[in-house]
Amino acid sequence: MKRKVISVLLALSMVVSLTACGGGSNAGGSTGGSGDSGTADNGGAAADSGTATEGSSGGSNSLTVWTWDPNFNIYAIEKAAEIYAQDHEGFTVEVSEVSFTDIETRITTAISAGDLSTLPDIFLMQDNSFQKYATNYPDVFVPLNDKGIDFSQFSEAKVAYSTLNGTNYGIPFDNGTVINAMRTDYLEQAGFTLDDFTDITWSEYIEKGKVVLEKTGYPMMTGTTGSTDMTMMMLQSCGASLFNEDGSVNIAENEQLRKIIDIYIEMVDAGIMQEVTDWNQYIGSLNNGTCVSAVNGCWIMASITPAEDQSGKWGITNLPKLEGVENASNYSNNGGSSWAISSNCQNVDLAVDFMNATFAGSNAFYDDIIAKGALATWKPAGESEAYNQPVEFFGGDAIYAKIVDFAAKTPSNVTGAFYYDARDAVGVALSNIIQQGADIDTELKGAQDTVEFNMGG
Repeated sequence: MKRKVISVLLALSMVVSLTACGGGSNAGGSTGGSGDSGTADNGGAAADSGTATEGSSGGSNSLTVWTWDPNFNIYAIEKAAEIYAQDHEGFTVEVSEVSFTDIETRITTAISAGDLSTLPDIFLMQDNSFQKYATNYPDVFVPLNDKGIDFSQFSEAKVAYSTLNGTNYGIPFDNGTVINAMRTDYLEQAGFTLDDFTDITWSEYIEKGKVVLEKTGYPMMTGTTGSTDMTMMMLQSCGASLFNEDGSVNIAENEQLRKIIDIYIEMVDAGIMQEVTDWNQYIGSLNNGTCVSAVNGCWIMASITPAEDQSGKWGITNLPKLEGVENASNYSNNGGSSWAISSNCQNVDLAVDFMNATFAGSNAFYDDIIAKGALATWKPAGESEAYNQPVEFFGGDAIYAKIVDFAAKTPSNVTGAFYYDARDAVGVALSNIIQQGADIDTELKGAQDTVEFNMGG
């Protein structure tokens, strides 16, 4: 699966929960809330964030939806309903706030009970989980190949996350194009500019990072102990994966992964990468000015911008690339999700038309949700003037257009049904290597054995 990922970006005036599109298990609170926020009147889009509505609406002009995060995904689906209702009088959506883990649990429960009638018309799935559930429970998803959705308007990589054996099961929504957000004032103290960290290799990054550390006293970046976010971002930047194209596990003999671990160890030993114990400490290091940069999905900007005193002191560039690795690039992705239409939907034509007119066809929709930090993957959205506006917080740079360009250059990675099993196993191995000095060969072999066992191999 050769993929490229396109991202349409977040407006920085709003603070957005990391639950929206965080890529790693280290994102605290990522299961979303379950509070009852009552019913909202949004141009025909009714939202019930209390007990989740079960089943299809069954109505001729109404749809039920499960998703999470009121400020991000729920806002987006309600705005889409509002726009759709302008040309479809009386159209409504009934939105229930359900965390992504609960959505997955409820799908599994419905399958186990042999009763899919509890499923809504539309639900959101994390991209990295999509193929697992489409593989294990194909009867839950409506195939979308012949429904009139122009998937060529989305990046090939984004579409691939929700495609199985040539069949499309998802409508792409948000993702997390990787950025290197840097404190330009700290770089200046060390005699560098943002350009000095643009289109560079990891070796160059480390050498310059040592100078920055010496001059400022701050590490280049922080990361949570045992997290594989950085590892996976670096791996995807060269089009590599923890799996081969045939689905077999590729950990123990993965040369790119070994090179990445060597770089990670070098950065930790040099003090350029400082590991912290949890997500709150990671975000704290950005907000209190005790690290120089953040390499992460572009959604991390929503956690940087609350530090208003740092406005104008940040800039955005791409991440370093691996040396001596075929297909290596300065671009990657971390996070994302896609919409699915459930087989319980009683009005598939309405659900498809709703999605086609909004998430797969409305510049007005994407121009609006950027103000809520909603990340999108529909290519034409990037042509809007909204994405070419300067952002004061990031030095007056037109960062939205910049990130669209990054996203278009992002290589593919292979996920598959056991993506999280492999990711977790590598996380354990990496933690043992860094914290205990464990042997790399032994740890990677153990990680491969764990994943193969989980796969039943």
